[in-house]
Amino acid sequence: MKVFLLSVITLFFAFPSAELIPPQPQEFQGKAYYYSKTPMDLGTWGARMNEGQKKEIYARLKNRLEKTYVLDFNKTASIFNEETKMDAMSGATDSWGANFTRGEQYKNIKENKLVQSQEFYGKRFLVKDDLLPIEWKMGSETKQIGNYMCFKATASIPTGNLTWYDFSWGDLREIDQAEEDSADGEAAAPEVPMTDVVAWYTLQIPVSHGPAEYYGLPGLILEVNAGTTTMLCSKVVMNPGEVVEIEAPDKGKEITIDEYQSTVQMKMKEMRDNRGRRRS
Repeated sequence: MKVFLLSVITLFFAFPSAELIPPQPQEFQGKAYYYSKTPMDLGTWGARMNEGQKKEIYARLKNRLEKTYVLDFNKTASIFNEETKMDAMSGATDSWGANFTRGEQYKNIKENKLVQSQEFYGKRFLVKDDLLPIEWKMGSETKQIGNYMCFKATASIPTGNLTWYDFSWGDLREIDQAEEDSADGEAAAPEVPMTDVVAWYTLQIPVSHGPAEYYGLPGLILEVNAGTTTMLCSKVVMNPGEVVEIEAPDKGKEITIDEYQSTVQMKMKEMRDNRGRRRS
């Protein structure tokens, strides 16, 4: 009888039942969905257009003016991605605009690290740099966004730091002017354009993440107003059923933000100069 009991006890500890194995805790994770909208600015051209022409242009630019994003995050890191949309009129993606939009963005707050995948004219780059330093001013104003009580914070950020992946022909004109002034011995420190930013964050989700370049507040950022662009969170899912690996992209030529900007500007300057030579 003693031998039998000893055998049962041995088997019990060798093959414990599933009910006795404590469940493994799921890693803290969340998913936030954002929608952004920027008003169309036609400048002086707009005054010469009728409402029908403006609507047609807006329809063509809608993919650039209205965007949707997903932010996957854990306690220390996040991945921010734009959801690709088809053009409503042509049924195609915006291939030209894709050269100057934000790629897959990884932010690690603990390590102060940014890794962003960018594709420019068929070449893939892996932009690695420090996170954008933001000096937030905390306010006491509150408002409700969905089920979350949010607090206000403000900051003034150099515009170029928010749009370093983008390009405008005005950038080249500024470079040309700076080169002319330098050649004439009149070079002066250029004025740095600033963007006023208002962010709304919630302490109910105590992580320092946010969409795009924004982070560093004591709660998840649910809304950002930067210049004329508003980015608003439409839904938050905490600990979703499908776990997403929060890992930095790893494909492409490694480059810093400054180096990437120089690469884009040199390519666009080359295109402009080649076009000018063909016309002459």
